[in-house]
Amino acid sequence: MGVLIDDPICPAYSPFFAYAGVAIGLFFSCLGGAYGTAKCGVGLSSASVINKGVIVRGLVAPIMAGIIGIYGLVFSIVAMNSVGQTEYPLTQGYAVFGGGIAVGFTGFSAGMCIGLAGQAGIITFAKDTTSFLSMTLTLIFGEILAIYGMVIGLILATKKADCFPK
Repeated sequence: MGVLIDDPICPAYSPFFAYAGVAIGLFFSCLGGAYGTAKCGVGLSSASVINKGVIVRGLVAPIMAGIIGIYGLVFSIVAMNSVGQTEYPLTQGYAVFGGGIAVGFTGFSAGMCIGLAGQAGIITFAKDTTSFLSMTLTLIFGEILAIYGMVIGLILATKKADCFPK
């Protein structure tokens, strides 16, 4: 079967939406991870001036922010494996596009959350070392946003459709 441009179920342009979803998911999750890492790095630099003993334990926040980009990468790999077909349903392209939006925007939001909470938390931790647990819990709650987005994205990316419904 060839690919027809005017096929209502599997048009030739349907992989575009999947590729756009992959690009959006990867770009915004990496952007969120980069923002979070940068903000936590600023906080870690400020905290190292206050108390040099908190540098190693303060690395938790930038590491957690960097993991967000990996969520976008995992989604992109899984979603790209579904696009390799010659006949690609439009509904599946829309599903991957929606999954990319979910992964990208939750990753960006989680990066913003971890960046802002990490910067303030590391500086507070440098002044009072008993606040490490509360800082870490706040970072975990921010990270879970990206995990939820990745789960939703993977569910949507693995949705299968058929070009020839029965």
